[in-house]
Amino acid sequence: MDQVLQFAALGLSTGAVYAVLASSLVGVYAATGIINFAQGSIALWAVWQVAALRHDGTLVLPVGSVSLGEGALSAWPAVAIGVVAGVTWSLLAHLLVFRPLRRAPVLAQVVASIGLMLLLQGLVAIRFDTAAIAFTPALLPAGTVEVGGAVLARSDLLLAGLALVVAAALAAYFRFTPLGVATRAAAESERAARLTGLSPDRLAAVVWTLTGAASSLVVVLAAPSIGLDPTSFAFYVVPALSVALVGRLTSVMTAAVAGLVLGCLQTELFYLSTKAWWPDWAQAGVGDAVPFLVVVVALFVLGGRIPARGATGEVAMPEVVPPRIRPVTGSLFVGAVVVALLLSSATWRYGLISSIIMTLLALSLVLLTGYLGQISLATMAFAGTAGFVLSKAGASWGLPFPLDVVLAVAAATLAGVLVGIPALRIRGAQLAVVTLAAAIALQSFVFGNPALMPYEGHRIAEVEIFGLSLGIRHGTTLVTMRFALFALAVVTVLTVALVLVMRGATGRAFLAVRSNERAAASAGIDVAGTKLLGFALAALLAGVGGCLIGYSRGQLSVASFSVLTGLVLLALTYVGGVTSVGGAVVAGLVAPLGVVHTFLNDTLEVGEYYQVVAALLLVLTAVANPTGIAGSVRAAATHLRGARAGAPRETSAKEPAHVG
Repeated sequence: MDQVLQFAALGLSTGAVYAVLASSLVGVYAATGIINFAQGSIALWAVWQVAALRHDGTLVLPVGSVSLGEGALSAWPAVAIGVVAGVTWSLLAHLLVFRPLRRAPVLAQVVASIGLMLLLQGLVAIRFDTAAIAFTPALLPAGTVEVGGAVLARSDLLLAGLALVVAAALAAYFRFTPLGVATRAAAESERAARLTGLSPDRLAAVVWTLTGAASSLVVVLAAPSIGLDPTSFAFYVVPALSVALVGRLTSVMTAAVAGLVLGCLQTELFYLSTKAWWPDWAQAGVGDAVPFLVVVVALFVLGGRIPARGATGEVAMPEVVPPRIRPVTGSLFVGAVVVALLLSSATWRYGLISSIIMTLLALSLVLLTGYLGQISLATMAFAGTAGFVLSKAGASWGLPFPLDVVLAVAAATLAGVLVGIPALRIRGAQLAVVTLAAAIALQSFVFGNPALMPYEGHRIAEVEIFGLSLGIRHGTTLVTMRFALFALAVVTVLTVALVLVMRGATGRAFLAVRSNERAAASAGIDVAGTKLLGFALAALLAGVGGCLIGYSRGQLSVASFSVLTGLVLLALTYVGGVTSVGGAVVAGLVAPLGVVHTFLNDTLEVGEYYQVVAALLLVLTAVANPTGIAGSVRAAATHLRGARAGAPRETSAKEPAHVG
């Protein structure tokens, strides 16, 4: 029993981080109606800022740096500066990103939030010397206390207490202070608040300041116990979101207590996994799967009762223009790609192949998010499911092509249906939380679990058709033309099939559900079946893409289908135009390892800035132009045609829509 208590207490420091991030998420949602996926990244910057100051006294800025003295800065001045840095990023996020998006579709808010998360994470990796800066010395008092025979670290208990105090203070602010009460009133109705002289923007700025300071302070104090990592705190937002949803995005204290419980539960599961009776399949990644289960249960139980913020004006999804099959244009485009493949060297040819494959993955997002309105962050998880099943089917079970591909794609499709089940009850940003949690759970609990995916090199056998090898390598040729044409043919056929689906009855049903679920149901459309069909088709496309990724690399790892890559892909698809095939092509060109990435990495030698550039482009596009590049080109072409005809340009109607 003593060991049980002691291991549970080891999770208090992590639980404190979950608690304060969850409290901040609830506060920001109460003030703005936005689920801020970048909350952990804001604290991430503060942590590394304090570490840099305590390392050599350098104040790191997004561009440039300032030396605050010779040698390391003392602890508490460094902490104060780090908290100020977190508050600064929090206010900038409010003023430059989320305030302009307060009337935007939920999709725009979600992708802008993800873009900000990726931007800060990328900046941390670039601006801080993550290899040289060691773990920071402890800031809280050392020592232990004995409770019930268990020896507990005093710093962990202090962190847990501080997280609860912060949550209580934030709850008291909303309940008892005039500004907090006014913020709650503005959350009910922005229009009514403005008519009474209140400024929802200023009220929100106060909350962004408080939450930025609270998150930064607690995470900085917890970092010596948890450790420094360029990414971990950014993704702590997922378990924090899970417990925030337990509090229905309204109760700060419930979310904070649930965060502490979750942290303790994760370390307790780690302790139990060391027991002889614990199953082998649950020894790796089970702690990362718990937040996904918490999210699903919380949203299924409470999803219908989670309040929506009262907004001014009507929001709309980006306009959808049903695609048409243009044989001449399509043939010319495919021919141009073939010529480019023939003329390119190994590196550039591989970049083209990667762009072709990533276009298919982006098309799955166009179908699911652009056409059906379901915000999914699990595309790479579906691709990874197919990729690892393909490896296992070939290496362990000896299935030949194409039976191994059929099995792999079927597994991805099943995963898509399972992840899509929560969409029957929830929508919008909450669905994005579920799919992100699912992606992290699959990455940690399935892909990285040696019991479920035994490591045999995760090799992928070459494709052979009628004895003809279509492998990506042959002798001294690193990237064969045969494989390039094979990948292009597969993606071309699936693109044409997808266009036919989107133009047909299924596509019209998708658009009806996207526009208004109740109206679609009254028109006789099976909303639940349509949603599950959308997830299945999107996962099928992603599964084929995952198989092609496996064939293109010959060997897989967990990094081949990382959650980060999936977030970047969603960002780029949104930038390109999430409602159009052209947008998917743009996303494919700019995607990781694609043509633009190859240009930045090999030609300009600035590949380390790729994530920052992509994230910044996403945020700017979400704020300035929610229709994406393809939508802008289409609007400009329509305007030009109208001007040439001498007729007044008609304004395209954007359908009012729920995203969920």
